[in-house]
Amino acid sequence: MAPPESANLLVALPPFKPDLYQRAWQSIPHPTLPLLATAHQKSVTVFSLSTLSAHSALTNGHDRSVRSTTWKPNLSPHKLCLVTGSFDSTAGLWRWNDEAKGELEVDVTEEDSDDDKKEKEWDLIVILDGQDSEVKSVSFSPTGQFLATCSRDKSVWIWEDVGTNEEDDEWETVAVLSEHEGDVKAVAWCPETNRSGRGRPYMAGGIRAEWVCVAVLEGHEGTVWGVQWEPKPRGEKFPRILTWSADRTLRIWTLKEEEEEEEAPQHAWGSLGGIPNTMRRALKEEWECTAVLPTAHTRDIYSASWSPESGMVASTGSDGIIAVYREEEDIATNGVQATDDEAAAELDGDVHMTNGHTQNNKPQESRKWKLISTTPNAHGAYEVNHITWCKRYDQGCAPEKRGIEEMLVSTGDDGIVRPWQIL
Repeated sequence: MAPPESANLLVALPPFKPDLYQRAWQSIPHPTLPLLATAHQKSVTVFSLSTLSAHSALTNGHDRSVRSTTWKPNLSPHKLCLVTGSFDSTAGLWRWNDEAKGELEVDVTEEDSDDDKKEKEWDLIVILDGQDSEVKSVSFSPTGQFLATCSRDKSVWIWEDVGTNEEDDEWETVAVLSEHEGDVKAVAWCPETNRSGRGRPYMAGGIRAEWVCVAVLEGHEGTVWGVQWEPKPRGEKFPRILTWSADRTLRIWTLKEEEEEEEAPQHAWGSLGGIPNTMRRALKEEWECTAVLPTAHTRDIYSASWSPESGMVASTGSDGIIAVYREEEDIATNGVQATDDEAAAELDGDVHMTNGHTQNNKPQESRKWKLISTTPNAHGAYEVNHITWCKRYDQGCAPEKRGIEEMLVSTGDDGIVRPWQIL
């Protein structure tokens, strides 16, 4: 079935240079600097978002393709650290070494001379190994204290930075999670939140010092290719979860919270003696599918991204389509505008949504999410493996909007990393 007609609000900007000429898996923007790290073949190319050109490269660290990468957050100025996850079953921790010791914020916004490029390099500091098969995804917790890696071997490993300072690279395995019955494609950490006593470190459900599965989200009818937490929740709500799948759907999941939630003693979360059985039961959570986004894709959805600024969602995948969705604040039913209370109830997940299904077990598309743009053949005849929102710093952006205005970046089998402006 072909996707419904919708406007094309995306305009292709000049692609990043040089072309990689080989399948590229993923592009991850730095949390604060105008840098973008792209995983491809056995390496990572770091691009400048200011010049849309290659800034540096991580090479000679893995025996097989690098599938994913993540930036370590909360480092001092002029410090960079990347972790790479590879099909060789290891994760590598890399640090930036710039012998010129120039201002990093300036370095990444200007074209480098050949001499400058020779002075700049990434050093592979630590190899994290132990998993039995390909490392599919790597992700740092918001503080950078923990790193999660997942693998085809059905496991999720949690590593902790136990160094005494940010340059003391000593890591320990603190948990191996084996609840999955199949290949684990992706891991994602919940944004920091102290609401309702939920300031503990979540990662698809986890807690320090003993990691516990608190919920299983069921509803997709095919491989779940990825997951993302809502980057900036509305008001005081707990972050929702976005998932996407080979069943060609994107789903939003919402935590059902008690009106008055008892806050657990803070010392319990950090106790080294484990979690009592009574507390284990209290950790069980109920999540429900509160939205199925409108149909836009004809084949597997490989990647999706939830904007922290606009709240829009972009998706892409095997069909080469880039789709963009917006969540509407007002909800109309049968041509009649819903009341404010009804709209708030559905947006808050209080209206029964039949777990994303109708009575005949077909996905129920949400009325509050609208498909606002579809761009077919985004990378020509090639599959698109990844899409992400990131800030614009290029010369085509108005000076007053640099570092503020958003764009989309897609990464495909054609080896091209392509930025898109949304109108």
